[in-house]
Amino acid sequence: MLATLFASGIGPQIAVGDDRPTGEQLEFFEREIRPLLAEHCYECHSAAAERLEANLLLDSRAGHLAGGDYGPSIVPGDADGSLLIEAVRYESYEMPPKGQLAEEEIAALVRWVEMGAPWPDEAAPVAERAGDAFDLERRKEEHWSWQPVAAPAIPEVADPAWPHGEIDRFVLAELDEAGLAPAPDADRTALLRRLHFDLIGLPPTPEDVEAFLADDRPGALERVVDRLLASPHFGERWARHWLDLVRYAESRGHEFDNDAPNAFQYRDYVIRAFNADVPYDQFVREHIAGDLLEEPRRHPTEGFNESVLGTGFWFLGEWVHSPVDTRKDEADRFDNMIDVASKTFLGVTVACARCHDHKFDAISTADYYSLSGFLQSSDYRQVRFESMEQNRRVSERLASVDAKYRRRLVELLERRGVRRPSETGGLKDEAVVVDYADLPQSLYLQDGFLFGPSPRPAGAPHLSAAADEVTVARFGAAVSDPIWSGLESVTEGTVHNRSELAKLPKSGRTLRSPTFELKDGVVSCRIDGAGHVVACVDSHRLVAGPLHKETIVAVKPDRRWTTLNLSRYVGHRLHLEFVPAADTRMTVRMVVQGLDADGRADLDRRLAALDQPAEEYARAAEAVLNADEAAAEIVRAWRAERDRLASQIVRTSRLAPAMMDGSGEDGRILIRGNPSKPGDVEPRHFLTAISGDDPLPIPSGSGRLALADEITAPDNPLTARVVVNRVWHHLMGRGIVPTVDDLGVLGQRPTHPELLDHLAARFLEDGQSLKGLIKSVALSRTYRMSSYADPAALAVDPNNELWHHRPPRRLQGEAIRDALLVLSGRFDPTAFGPPVPIHLTPFMDGRGRPAVNGPPDGDGRRSVYVAVRRNFLSPFMLTFDTPAPFSSMGRRNVSNVPAQALILLNDPLVADLSRQWSERALAATPGADDDATARRLERMYLSAFGRRPTDRERGAASRFLAARASERGVAPDDASLWADFAHVLVNTKEFIFLR
Repeated sequence: MLATLFASGIGPQIAVGDDRPTGEQLEFFEREIRPLLAEHCYECHSAAAERLEANLLLDSRAGHLAGGDYGPSIVPGDADGSLLIEAVRYESYEMPPKGQLAEEEIAALVRWVEMGAPWPDEAAPVAERAGDAFDLERRKEEHWSWQPVAAPAIPEVADPAWPHGEIDRFVLAELDEAGLAPAPDADRTALLRRLHFDLIGLPPTPEDVEAFLADDRPGALERVVDRLLASPHFGERWARHWLDLVRYAESRGHEFDNDAPNAFQYRDYVIRAFNADVPYDQFVREHIAGDLLEEPRRHPTEGFNESVLGTGFWFLGEWVHSPVDTRKDEADRFDNMIDVASKTFLGVTVACARCHDHKFDAISTADYYSLSGFLQSSDYRQVRFESMEQNRRVSERLASVDAKYRRRLVELLERRGVRRPSETGGLKDEAVVVDYADLPQSLYLQDGFLFGPSPRPAGAPHLSAAADEVTVARFGAAVSDPIWSGLESVTEGTVHNRSELAKLPKSGRTLRSPTFELKDGVVSCRIDGAGHVVACVDSHRLVAGPLHKETIVAVKPDRRWTTLNLSRYVGHRLHLEFVPAADTRMTVRMVVQGLDADGRADLDRRLAALDQPAEEYARAAEAVLNADEAAAEIVRAWRAERDRLASQIVRTSRLAPAMMDGSGEDGRILIRGNPSKPGDVEPRHFLTAISGDDPLPIPSGSGRLALADEITAPDNPLTARVVVNRVWHHLMGRGIVPTVDDLGVLGQRPTHPELLDHLAARFLEDGQSLKGLIKSVALSRTYRMSSYADPAALAVDPNNELWHHRPPRRLQGEAIRDALLVLSGRFDPTAFGPPVPIHLTPFMDGRGRPAVNGPPDGDGRRSVYVAVRRNFLSPFMLTFDTPAPFSSMGRRNVSNVPAQALILLNDPLVADLSRQWSERALAATPGADDDATARRLERMYLSAFGRRPTDRERGAASRFLAARASERGVAPDDASLWADFAHVLVNTKEFIFLR
């Protein structure tokens, strides 16, 4: 596993001996290494230790290098030669002495040493001193990213003729100050190819090139930009950028690489959102709380709820099947969710504050755990997104109809002298965890509408299974309504799902209890009916082995009580989920803990006494109602209205991962990030540096809608800056803030701070249109600059921080593969749907290997539609730096390694697609004479590079083809010659670079 991590380039890299670690490397240290050292080493090996063991200090880099009685702790760059690694592996010394570290913790230490043991530039600690306290306000005041977005004045420039807009004035003003001139414009063919790959990720066709070169009317470039922004391929290209941020994958990784069911629905949602140019604040709100919006965004033709699909991003991370320590597993999952959300939307590393106040930024540990409360108050589901809005309307009408006819029947009973007894409420007993006869409406939670809008109270009439008969409830309970029978949920694209929970018909059919703390291992549920009850402990849901199977218990119709033995989870937090069997009514009355059989029998006797008035009323009411003609008319009318509503229910729906609200809870601060050491409760609020630390007003539920309001608030200085910086990065190759995921102290400062704020302010003013922002940058003179670098300018600004030219950029792996498909004619433009199975090479082996091996060319589909399985990632994509989906990756690595050239030269798919491309060229330009050869050459150059060949290139190509024809004794239009030539063009740098 570790070798795989290194080989794939996962994690920050550092040159051995480099004394200046990058922000990414320092973030890795703060998130992975310092907490580990603090938890397991500092007690004996730090300045704060009561007794320093072996004269070894491990709370500073200098301490590691100096070592103790047995020599240096680490040798940067050499894990195998480091005493620390030897000790944690238990190869000699056995540290920590209380028990060996987990495999992933040892792997993190190894990776840290191998990358050079990066450590912040800080003084070695000597002791806790007054005055060393974390000062959030000072940090906020001292760093630019926390300051309000300002709309700076448009600068004056020396050459007012050069700028094509306000963006160019900001860039040119900086160049003027440095005494530099911008590069000339790129030629039209280079610019067209640049726009095509940047905006839709596909090459221009020869016809596109010819049309653009022939269009000499004003506004030709703008027309190209508008056409590309309107293309359905735009969303596919820009969705891929976004999927990097949310660590998109369709499997869970770890040992068996279980499915992340229906994850592709989120991918399709993102593509549609980009194509529809959904305002960015709406897009963000849908991600944070799309399930809670009063007016969700609907698909324009199919009418389903789009907004709820955005919440699926929370659950795209890795999941461990059957973890031994479910509390730690939950803490790690929440950590990843907070890390991804904070980097993606805010560009700050909140997760660095899990174990201590952030070492650099104005982010406290309290901030971190305030955000964890929003996750603790939320839950995972597979949502029936296609049917939920229609069925919600049916549910609301059904509740109104039922209330109307129940009221009529109760009024009739009163006229007949049968009066309902006064409400008695629930049973007061310390063993009772949940009593549905006495549950606040805010805690009545379910996925779907099966159990109605509220528990059914004692004395409520309801239709029986027999025609025109009524029964009356003897006690208050949550009761499933048979009108919803026959719901069918469609899961697509699964290839490896061992989860026991996936076998249950949960989606849209689940009653969820409030969350509670388990104080006794025996939990009993009073349930009538058949189905299952699931104990969701610490939000763990991947039950895919023998461990934790006791959390899933069948409900038998002949048992009054269903009991779960949860002894191993005492002290944990959990909730219960009640899932009726298909077409079976389930009645859930209460949940208790700590009662044995005698205790439950005693409780039954007390309940019977409590129910006696309702029982007597029910018998009397049923005797009247089932013999009274007026009642019979009401019942017939009631049943007729319910039948009409039943016909409106959408019973079949596809599923997608999504959030739902649980019972609102605030998180506890975990001491040093250790889930076994909970500290004070921290109320839910947004980042203190932006909105203070007062708790958000949350009347009920998770409060994620309030959090979404804070994140998208116009006065939040981070959100708009982050997204405009990302757009600039994708169009220009480097962000105005180069560290696009970190605008904090560990990140780099903006090269053009006024331009950044100008773009952010305009973005907010213009309705947060991403297409509008992209268009404004793509039409700028800055974007049009050629890749020619003036040596004199490079001498002044060697890193091109001032943008005196537009450096050439290598295409991403997906674009290279998609371009080959387009050239070959194999490209299938079909959008959306389940992923095409990944093609498995003989070297892609291991547990969880998919049973289905996909076709080598992915059925011709775009790369965004090919399966992303964490343990079986495409070697082609990894070689060209497509990131492994573990955390946010807003800026991909861009390497230049021999494996890239070897893949283009030797990969069978590349060779096959090159051959098919040559066959298309031969078919389009038939003939063996010089004229046909010239036309064929021109077409292939236009296809591959978006330009015509130069005279020198024509001559070289002609000599190559003639020599090969002579060697083989074949005609000039022989297919093998042109297959070789096509492969040669694919292996040029220009094919994979933008000029």
